[in-house]
Amino acid sequence: MLTLRRSAERGHANHGWLDSFHTFSFANYYDPAHMGFGALRVINDDRIAAGRGFGTHGHRDMEIITYVLDGAIAHKDSMGSGSTIQPGNVQRMSAGRGVMHSEFNPRADKETHMLQIWIEPNVTGIAPEYEEKAFTDAQKRGRLQALVSGDGVDGSMTIHQDVRLYAGLFDGDESATLELAPGRRAWVHVARGSLTVNGVALAAGDAVAISDETRVALSGGDNAEVLVFDLA
Repeated sequence: MLTLRRSAERGHANHGWLDSFHTFSFANYYDPAHMGFGALRVINDDRIAAGRGFGTHGHRDMEIITYVLDGAIAHKDSMGSGSTIQPGNVQRMSAGRGVMHSEFNPRADKETHMLQIWIEPNVTGIAPEYEEKAFTDAQKRGRLQALVSGDGVDGSMTIHQDVRLYAGLFDGDESATLELAPGRRAWVHVARGSLTVNGVALAAGDAVAISDETRVALSGGDNAEVLVFDLA
Protein backbone atom coordinates (compact mmCIF):
# COMPACT_ATOMS: atom_id res chain seq x y z
CA MET A 1 0.00 0.00 0.00
CA LEU A 2 1.27 3.46 -0.93
CA THR A 3 0.08 6.62 0.86
CA LEU A 4 1.14 9.92 -0.68
CA ARG A 5 2.19 12.99 1.28
CA ARG A 6 2.47 15.82 -1.23
CA SER A 7 4.76 18.78 -0.59
CA ALA A 8 1.91 21.31 -0.52
CA GLU A 9 0.09 19.31 2.17
CA ARG A 10 2.88 19.75 4.71
CA GLY A 11 2.79 22.14 7.61
CA HIS A 12 4.47 25.48 6.91
CA ALA A 13 5.97 28.18 9.10
CA ASN A 14 7.77 31.26 7.77
CA HIS A 15 9.58 33.22 10.47
CA GLY A 16 11.42 35.49 8.05
CA TRP A 17 14.89 34.15 8.80
CA LEU A 18 13.53 30.56 8.77
CA ASP A 19 11.20 29.13 6.14
CA SER A 20 10.27 25.60 7.22
CA PHE A 21 8.00 22.85 5.92
CA HIS A 22 6.99 20.11 8.38
CA THR A 23 6.23 16.62 7.07
CA PHE A 24 4.91 15.65 10.52
CA SER A 25 3.38 17.61 13.40
CA PHE A 26 5.95 19.99 14.86
CA ALA A 27 5.89 23.11 17.03
CA ASN A 28 2.71 25.08 16.22
CA TYR A 29 1.76 22.74 13.37
CA TYR A 30 -0.44 19.93 14.66
CA ASP A 31 -2.20 17.31 12.55
CA PRO A 32 -3.27 14.13 14.37
CA ALA A 33 -3.16 12.26 11.05
CA HIS A 34 0.55 13.08 10.66
CA MET A 35 2.32 12.50 13.97
CA GLY A 36 5.13 10.40 12.50
CA PHE A 37 5.68 7.07 10.80
CA GLY A 38 6.95 4.31 13.03
CA ALA A 39 10.00 5.65 14.86
CA LEU A 40 10.33 8.48 12.32
CA ARG A 41 9.04 11.57 14.12
CA VAL A 42 10.26 14.69 12.27
CA ILE A 43 11.36 15.72 8.79
CA ASN A 44 11.73 19.50 8.69
CA ASP A 45 12.68 21.04 5.35
CA ASP A 46 14.43 24.23 6.50
CA ARG A 47 15.76 27.25 4.64
CA ILE A 48 17.82 29.48 6.93
CA ALA A 49 18.74 33.03 5.99
CA ALA A 50 22.38 34.12 5.77
CA GLY A 51 23.91 34.73 9.18
CA ARG A 52 20.87 33.47 11.09
CA GLY A 53 20.06 30.28 12.96
CA PHE A 54 18.85 28.49 16.06
CA GLY A 55 20.25 29.77 19.36
CA THR A 56 21.29 27.40 22.13
CA HIS A 57 18.45 25.05 23.03
CA GLY A 58 18.06 21.58 24.48
CA HIS A 59 17.00 18.10 23.40
CA ARG A 60 16.77 14.76 25.12
CA ASP A 61 16.04 11.14 24.14
CA MET A 62 16.00 11.71 20.39
CA GLU A 63 18.20 10.67 17.47
CA ILE A 64 18.75 13.86 15.44
CA ILE A 65 20.11 13.75 11.90
CA THR A 66 21.10 16.81 9.88
CA TYR A 67 21.33 16.54 6.09
CA VAL A 68 22.55 19.68 4.30
CA LEU A 69 21.40 20.18 0.72
CA ASP A 70 22.91 23.60 0.03
CA GLY A 71 25.00 26.08 1.98
CA ALA A 72 26.32 25.12 5.42
CA ILE A 73 25.30 24.87 9.07
CA ALA A 74 27.65 25.56 12.00
CA HIS A 75 27.00 23.33 15.01
CA LYS A 76 28.15 23.71 18.62
CA ASP A 77 27.01 21.66 21.59
CA SER A 78 27.47 21.02 25.30
CA MET A 79 29.53 17.90 24.57
CA GLY A 80 32.26 20.14 23.15
CA SER A 81 31.53 19.17 19.57
CA GLY A 82 31.71 21.86 16.95
CA SER A 83 31.84 21.72 13.17
CA THR A 84 30.50 23.26 9.99
CA ILE A 85 28.42 20.76 8.05
CA GLN A 86 28.56 21.02 4.26
CA PRO A 87 26.54 19.20 1.58
CA GLY A 88 27.64 15.57 1.58
CA ASN A 89 28.41 15.58 5.29
CA VAL A 90 25.77 14.02 7.52
CA GLN A 91 25.54 14.69 11.25
CA ARG A 92 23.90 12.43 13.80
CA MET A 93 23.43 13.37 17.43
CA SER A 94 21.97 11.13 20.10
CA ALA A 95 20.52 13.58 22.59
CA GLY A 96 20.31 10.92 25.29
CA ARG A 97 19.74 12.23 28.79
CA GLY A 98 20.18 15.80 27.57
CA VAL A 99 22.27 18.01 25.30
CA MET A 100 22.35 21.72 24.50
CA HIS A 101 23.29 22.90 21.03
CA SER A 102 23.09 25.75 18.53
CA GLU A 103 22.93 25.76 14.73
CA PHE A 104 23.72 28.79 12.58
CA ASN A 105 24.18 29.55 8.91
CA PRO A 106 27.79 30.83 8.88
CA ARG A 107 27.51 32.32 5.40
CA ALA A 108 26.91 36.05 5.09
CA ASP A 109 25.82 35.79 1.46
CA LYS A 110 23.92 32.52 1.05
CA GLU A 111 20.85 30.74 2.37
CA THR A 112 21.22 27.27 3.90
CA HIS A 113 18.85 24.51 2.81
CA MET A 114 18.81 21.46 5.05
CA LEU A 115 16.67 18.63 6.33
CA GLN A 116 16.48 17.98 10.04
CA ILE A 117 15.28 14.51 10.96
CA TRP A 118 14.25 13.15 14.35
CA ILE A 119 13.99 9.44 15.09
CA GLU A 120 12.70 8.16 18.41
CA PRO A 121 15.35 5.97 20.08
CA ASN A 122 14.87 2.47 21.49
CA VAL A 123 16.79 3.40 24.65
CA THR A 124 16.50 6.46 26.89
CA GLY A 125 18.69 8.21 29.40
CA ILE A 126 22.00 7.32 27.72
CA ALA A 127 25.01 9.60 27.51
CA PRO A 128 24.68 11.99 24.55
CA GLU A 129 26.72 11.21 21.42
CA TYR A 130 27.89 13.11 18.35
CA GLU A 131 29.16 11.86 14.99
CA GLU A 132 29.64 13.28 11.52
CA LYS A 133 30.57 11.51 8.29
CA ALA A 134 31.06 12.49 4.65
CA PHE A 135 29.30 10.60 1.87
CA THR A 136 30.37 11.43 -1.67
CA ASP A 137 28.06 11.87 -4.65
CA ALA A 138 29.73 8.82 -6.18
CA GLN A 139 28.56 6.70 -3.23
CA LYS A 140 24.96 7.84 -3.82
CA ARG A 141 24.92 8.01 -7.61
CA GLY A 142 22.36 5.55 -9.02
CA ARG A 143 22.19 3.61 -5.75
CA LEU A 144 21.07 3.86 -2.13
CA GLN A 145 23.87 4.58 0.33
CA ALA A 146 23.15 3.87 3.99
CA LEU A 147 23.78 6.99 6.10
CA VAL A 148 22.66 5.85 9.55
CA SER A 149 21.37 2.53 10.84
CA GLY A 150 20.93 0.46 13.95
CA ASP A 151 23.70 -1.93 12.89
CA GLY A 152 26.28 0.21 11.06
CA VAL A 153 25.60 -1.44 7.70
CA ASP A 154 27.61 -0.33 4.65
CA GLY A 155 29.77 2.10 6.60
CA SER A 156 26.81 4.00 8.03
CA MET A 157 26.79 5.78 11.36
CA THR A 158 25.06 3.90 14.18
CA ILE A 159 21.89 5.18 15.84
CA HIS A 160 19.85 3.77 18.71
CA GLN A 161 16.91 2.45 16.71
CA ASP A 162 16.09 -0.31 14.22
CA VAL A 163 15.94 2.12 11.29
CA ARG A 164 18.07 2.42 8.19
CA LEU A 165 18.26 5.76 6.41
CA TYR A 166 19.54 5.74 2.83
CA ALA A 167 20.28 8.56 0.37
CA GLY A 168 20.49 8.30 -3.41
CA LEU A 169 21.00 10.45 -6.50
CA PHE A 170 19.06 9.49 -9.63
CA ASP A 171 18.92 10.93 -13.11
CA GLY A 172 17.89 9.54 -16.47
CA ASP A 173 18.11 5.75 -16.65
CA GLU A 174 19.55 5.31 -13.15
CA SER A 175 17.45 3.11 -10.88
CA ALA A 176 17.65 1.18 -7.62
CA THR A 177 15.54 -1.25 -5.61
CA LEU A 178 15.43 -1.69 -1.85
CA GLU A 179 14.02 -5.04 -0.71
CA LEU A 180 11.80 -4.82 2.35
CA ALA A 181 11.88 -7.70 4.81
CA PRO A 182 8.51 -9.07 6.00
CA GLY A 183 6.93 -6.67 8.48
CA ARG A 184 9.11 -3.75 7.39
CA ARG A 185 7.84 -0.55 5.82
CA ALA A 186 9.41 2.48 4.18
CA TRP A 187 9.11 6.23 3.98
CA VAL A 188 10.50 7.91 0.85
CA HIS A 189 11.17 11.67 0.85
CA VAL A 190 12.22 13.51 -2.32
CA ALA A 191 14.64 16.24 -1.24
CA ARG A 192 14.94 17.77 -4.71
CA GLY A 193 14.28 16.97 -8.34
CA SER A 194 11.72 14.32 -9.24
CA LEU A 195 11.50 10.56 -9.70
CA THR A 196 9.11 7.63 -9.71
CA VAL A 197 8.66 5.44 -6.62
CA ASN A 198 6.85 2.12 -7.16
CA GLY A 199 5.25 3.63 -10.25
CA VAL A 200 4.13 6.87 -8.57
CA ALA A 201 5.62 10.19 -9.74
CA LEU A 202 7.01 12.38 -6.96
CA ALA A 203 8.40 15.91 -7.07
CA ALA A 204 10.60 17.85 -4.65
CA GLY A 205 9.12 17.84 -1.14
CA ASP A 206 6.77 14.95 -1.90
CA ALA A 207 6.86 11.75 0.11
CA VAL A 208 5.23 8.35 0.14
CA ALA A 209 4.61 5.86 2.94
CA ILE A 210 5.02 2.24 1.81
CA SER A 211 3.44 -0.60 3.80
CA ASP A 212 2.69 -4.25 3.01
CA GLU A 213 5.03 -4.19 0.00
CA THR A 214 8.14 -6.24 -0.71
CA ARG A 215 10.31 -3.54 -2.24
CA VAL A 216 10.94 0.12 -2.94
CA ALA A 217 11.68 0.74 -6.63
CA LEU A 218 13.21 4.07 -7.67
CA SER A 219 13.48 5.11 -11.33
CA GLY A 220 12.88 7.91 -13.82
CA GLY A 221 14.88 10.48 -11.90
CA ASP A 222 15.31 14.08 -13.02
CA ASN A 223 18.21 15.42 -10.95
CA ALA A 224 16.63 13.69 -7.96
CA GLU A 225 18.05 13.47 -4.45
CA VAL A 226 16.02 11.14 -2.28
CA LEU A 227 16.00 9.81 1.29
CA VAL A 228 14.59 6.36 2.02
CA PHE A 229 13.80 5.15 5.54
CA ASP A 230 13.51 1.39 6.18
CA LEU A 231 11.50 1.03 9.39
CA ALA A 232 9.95 -1.63 11.57
